Order: sequence, then C-alpha cells, then structure tokens
Amino acid sequence: MKVGALAAGGLLVSKQVADAAEADAAFMLPELDYGFDALEPHIDAMTMEIHHGKHHAGYVAKLNEAVAANKDLAGKTIEELLGDLKSISDESLMAAVRNNGGGHWNHAMFWKSLAPEGKTGKASDDLTAAINAGFGSMEKMQEEFGKAAGSRFGSGWAWLIEKDGKLMITSTPNQDAPVMKGVVPDTDLGKALLGLDVWEHAYYLKYQNKRPDYVAAFWNIVNWDAVSKRLEA
Repeated sequence: MKVGALAAGGLLVSKQVADAAEADAAFMLPELDYGFDALEPHIDAMTMEIHHGKHHAGYVAKLNEAVAANKDLAGKTIEELLGDLKSISDESLMAAVRNNGGGHWNHAMFWKSLAPEGKTGKASDDLTAAINAGFGSMEKMQEEFGKAAGSRFGSGWAWLIEKDGKLMITSTPNQDAPVMKGVVPDTDLGKALLGLDVWEHAYYLKYQNKRPDYVAAFWNIVNWDAVSKRLEA
C-alpha cells in the first residue's frame, strides 16, 4: 500500500472514531445555520470561527465530562440540568455544570438569534406590541438593552426576557443563564427572548475595547423571526 493511501486510511479511521465518540456524548456542538463570514461586517469570520469552534466547543466538551462523572446526571436535558442545580451536592461538579452548561445553553441560543443582514426578518406584531408596552418603542428597548450590555462588569450576557406577561431587560455574569435555578443569586429570570454575549472573546478581534460599537452592530444581525417565535412559544 502506498504511504498516501495509508495516511488517508488512517485519517478516515480517526474520523470514524471521533464521530463515534461524539455520537455517544450527552451534548453536541450545534451547527450554525450560516457560514462564519455570513455576519460580516458586523461580526468577522475569524471571531465566529473561534467563538463557535473553540469557545462553545470547549463548553460542550467540559459539560460532557461533568455529566459523565455523575450517573445521576445522565439522560437529563440541558434545561433539566440547569433548572435543578441545587440537586448537585458536589460543589465542584455543580460549578462545572453551571459554568459549562450555561455556556452551552447561552451560545446555542445566541447562534439562533443571529442571521445575515437582509435575512433577519422582522419583529412580529405581538413582539412589537410587547416591546412598545414595556419600553415605549423599539428604539427605547435597544437603548436599555445597550445600557445593560455596556454596564455588565467583566464577562457576561445581556438579555431581553419575558416574565409574568411583561418584557424586561437584565444581564447575568459569566455564563449564568436565565433558565438556571438553585444558584445564588437565583437567576430564574423568566423566558429568554434574546441574548447578547459580551465576553471579550465575542468581539475583541474586531472591536477591541469598544463594546458599545459591538452592541450597536448587533442590531443589524438580530434574527427577529426567531425572537418572535420565542415569545409565541
């Protein structure tokens, strides 16, 4: 057998092994609905490639490690895990699920909240009415959202949420997610409609320390169809 053919065969076997291991994993990295460069010029291709393929993939891998370490966690959905963190008595294990599970949930939602410019759809009548009722106008909502994103110290997320029939804006630190319960402070914030990642890895290659510019650019690629469907769900 030629060396080239052997190398190709080895690569094929390695890929099969990797695919089999991934298939056995409790959680998987979701594929994007668009190319890495599809959100340019607002989010650059390199940032998307690193953000999705390194950061999010890292959260998924570590979450799977944490779940594999405790049989009581096996078979649970990500929402079930994050919604019952208080049931994990081992503090280090709970922290691993909180940080990496939150990172996985937040990012999976984030990718679905984005769309290439021109394919973002528009806010439904119900979403528009809810935004107007809660903030006065879309512009006012975006202004309040920008304040939450800009004032989040260090790393975290800004959120547009629905709770008790009203829309509100808040933020969470690190990778805490709105679906979490049983943590201090309790982040049971309601239904998340839209989230923005304000960790530096989400924007620093293009925007450096200019987080407000990144937040402003975000509105050009919000998938309003997806946000509207979350309100209706």
